[in-house]
Amino acid sequence: MTAPTPKQARSTPAPYGYLPAPDPKPESEARPKKTRSKKRRFKKKMTDLYQSVTDTVIAQLEAGCVPWVQPWGRPGIQTPMGLPTNGHTSRHYSGINILLLWGAAIDTRRATQTWLTYKQALELGGNVRAGEGGTTVCYASTFTPKAEKERAATDGHEPQSIGFLKRYTVFNADQCEGLSDEFYKDVEPLPDCETIPVAENLINATGADFRIGGDKAFYMPSKDLIQVPPQPAFFQQINYYRTCFHELGHWTGHKSRLDRDLKGNKGTKLYAREELVAEMTSAFICAHLGIQPTVRHTDYLGSWLRLLRDDKRAIFKAASQASKAANFILECLNTSPDQPTPQQAQAPVKRQLEVAV
Repeated sequence: MTAPTPKQARSTPAPYGYLPAPDPKPESEARPKKTRSKKRRFKKKMTDLYQSVTDTVIAQLEAGCVPWVQPWGRPGIQTPMGLPTNGHTSRHYSGINILLLWGAAIDTRRATQTWLTYKQALELGGNVRAGEGGTTVCYASTFTPKAEKERAATDGHEPQSIGFLKRYTVFNADQCEGLSDEFYKDVEPLPDCETIPVAENLINATGADFRIGGDKAFYMPSKDLIQVPPQPAFFQQINYYRTCFHELGHWTGHKSRLDRDLKGNKGTKLYAREELVAEMTSAFICAHLGIQPTVRHTDYLGSWLRLLRDDKRAIFKAASQASKAANFILECLNTSPDQPTPQQAQAPVKRQLEVAV
């Protein structure tokens, strides 16, 4: 940590008032020859400060440690009646596949009973939306091996067929994008967006590749894209912007920007630390723009608590990285229109609402 500065050069508060910066103590210009004891006392004081701030944050997290409620959903979506149908062949699924697809459609509140394989979606001019998970269906049939045919031809008996069961993955039409409107003709349209211009301007100014649709929110480092559900899918639409800025927090960590380590797997300390950075980045930006979300993302509370208890400096590092991330995002607004950011030049904004939620 940086040594304290003289009193006349006092430090400023942490950005957007998330955590107040400590008030530094004046440092004497003339140092005595023996400084070991003073250094030891200073080091202990700073160590206590790390622990004190960390304990405060832990207490705040523990006070709010409640089951997380996802701020978006699929309000008003009624899975239609009817047999599941393959959108490419127009054939109805049969047998166990009916039960499998009915269950998947109801559990995830799909807006259609139309399903496609990944390849079929491409053949129809669309594609499966990034991050979507498929549903396994089965195909049962029989075949006759070549050796069995030769044996039957030799001894005159009927060849024996062998049964087999093959499985493959399908996706509902509302997990896809770019398909014909015919796939969504019976789907209720979404309500109007409750947009906040200053937030929209900032999101657009970043030049980030935003994909709007589906029922998941995430940043994909490998493709450098962000996906969020449509704003009307949020129970309270203002929380849409908190989610956008959370994912933009991750976006700043890309190697072409602030170059944070984004390789942590879920459940690891590295993953928890990055989520903490993104969450604070969102809080900083919302405070700066005057946006007051009505929900906190607390699904990572357990991981954060473990992280902070294991490393009392973790909150300081995460807050510092979040400040840099927030500043990086806000600085996009200061770019001249005739001087686009590298991100705007390389990744044009893609923000088209899907017909289906």
